[in-house]
Amino acid sequence: MADGFVEGFDNTVDDALFWLSDNADFLFDGARIVLDGFYRLVLDGVGWPPAWAIALIGGALGSWLVGRGFGALAALGLGLCWATGLWPETMDTLALVISAMLITLALALPLGVLVGYTTGLDRLIEPVLDLVQTLPPYIYLLPAIALLGYGTATALVATVIVAMPPVIRLTALGIRQTPEAFRELGEASGVTGWQMFAKIRLPFALPSIMAGINQGLMMAFGMVVIAGIVGSGGLGKTIYDAIRTLDIAKSIDAAIAIVILTMIIDRITQGLVPPKEKA
Repeated sequence: MADGFVEGFDNTVDDALFWLSDNADFLFDGARIVLDGFYRLVLDGVGWPPAWAIALIGGALGSWLVGRGFGALAALGLGLCWATGLWPETMDTLALVISAMLITLALALPLGVLVGYTTGLDRLIEPVLDLVQTLPPYIYLLPAIALLGYGTATALVATVIVAMPPVIRLTALGIRQTPEAFRELGEASGVTGWQMFAKIRLPFALPSIMAGINQGLMMAFGMVVIAGIVGSGGLGKTIYDAIRTLDIAKSIDAAIAIVILTMIIDRITQGLVPPKEKA
């Protein structure tokens, strides 16, 4: 009986995907065009400057937000990415992560604020977020491939799904943890709901929100490597091709480039929060 139930469930899922593919293909074709176009726009932005300019920009941001030592290391690290001959792939990966995170923030930040404000909603959404974070990342690629096909759009959708949970969780946590004394002071002062959010809740929640964004970025970097198997390009595809051809040297070069890019973005996003707000 259990086998029959499992088979019936599997057939239902397959039938649902086939039905969506047959009857809503225009929606998914439009979504693929929009996602691909958005990615190309971001790629043009990060890929247009020469490598030395990107290295200088990364070094300048690192010096400003973290420290001069890190800024110098960031510039050298980006120069190493160029020296390995993987600069186009590095920029492809950076564009994919930026595109995915922009979409993630547009969806996750408002939802996180809503969860933080709405009593009881967190109990409904927590199991969903637990499920998303527990399932293997490959699971999200399969239905995306079925509906969007191979390419960047599928990689973006899977990366957004993986990156959203920490942003939602920590945004909601930050909103809920506003000290009661400050909320009461705001209410006694007669502030509006928007003023309460912008001037009281948001400043207290900012460190937690930035921590969520940072964690989302780390999840996104991990996912774009896996998404290389669906033709997303970038360093993920380089690693995937190197694995298929047993090109160990190329896989190590690509892995080093990913580590450098991840560390630079990680430290720079952490540096966006002023020290007094990190405490």
